[in-house]
Amino acid sequence: MRLVLVNPRGFCAGVRMAIDVVDQVLDLFPLETIYVYHEIVHNKHVVGRFSERGVKFIEDVDEAPRGSIVVFSAHGIPPSVRERAKERGVHAIDATCPLVTKVHSEAIRYARKGYQILLVGHKDHQEVVGTAGEAPEATQVVESPADIPHLKIDDPDKLVYLTQTTLSTDDAKIVIDALKQAFPNIKAPPSDDICYATTNRQHAVRQLAPDCDLVLVIGSANSSNSVRLTEIAENVGTRAWRIDDASQLDWSWFPTGGERVLVTAGASAPEDLVAGVCRALIERFGGEIEQGDVFIEDVEFNLPGELRRMMKSRGIDPESRRIRVSAPVITREAYGAVPVTVSAKGAGHAG
Repeated sequence: MRLVLVNPRGFCAGVRMAIDVVDQVLDLFPLETIYVYHEIVHNKHVVGRFSERGVKFIEDVDEAPRGSIVVFSAHGIPPSVRERAKERGVHAIDATCPLVTKVHSEAIRYARKGYQILLVGHKDHQEVVGTAGEAPEATQVVESPADIPHLKIDDPDKLVYLTQTTLSTDDAKIVIDALKQAFPNIKAPPSDDICYATTNRQHAVRQLAPDCDLVLVIGSANSSNSVRLTEIAENVGTRAWRIDDASQLDWSWFPTGGERVLVTAGASAPEDLVAGVCRALIERFGGEIEQGDVFIEDVEFNLPGELRRMMKSRGIDPESRRIRVSAPVITREAYGAVPVTVSAKGAGHAG
């Protein structure tokens, strides 16, 4: 068997930041119970590991005692939650991905200018709930072209579309093209709202999947970008399965044991889960690993302001904890003694 490990894969800068925020809050306050509003990221292993360390995940700020520390998840929150946190008297740390915050800012800005906002995304996704909450009276969610005839439009010349950051670029294009056809004067956001990490991972799968027999996407069922990676692979004609970890492998997917298998991971999936899948396949079928470099990401985000202030008050330099994400490294410890080759298919820096 030949395993083709996609690069980029796994953690993006926003996910890494959100996870590190919780890690560092646990280090700063080892004797306190830390609360996280919603899952910090959409991965059951990440959430489970924090739960084992005593973190409490809540769906209502009122579940956190007054004076406690509450971390807002990477997906963003509506202003109503932030206001309730103030009323509740909790110490809030906002771990919203900066690229999600960008879309929030766009919604606020366009609403103030009198635009109606057509938000392309999944209405029940936490990110969409948060973005729509910035300008609820001006925002309508569009999940598919079928929603367009039911929109209530006041002035077709004062429309703008925004998008959920983790959408499939293929699916988003279908909806956006339909919006442009229905409303020729609709305004686009200043820059693409679908984040660099989502776009890079999708482009990498789209480029490499046609040369493989099947695709495995490591990521949880509620991870929008993981589900989209599976769809992208199938859109280019390659069988694909999304799994949480090696325990969900089905050996019937590999009838010969000599398949060429593309392995990738959603932006919230830890690299050790990828390594576990690869070890399980190599142990059963033998073979080697090829790393397919398509994009090299080099992105860093500052820690949230509130956490930076907490760290400074304890004599810790926040700059020493700056978040940086680089390409995952295949190590003997994680992957075992497996031959590895590296191929660069148009690899370039992106982020």
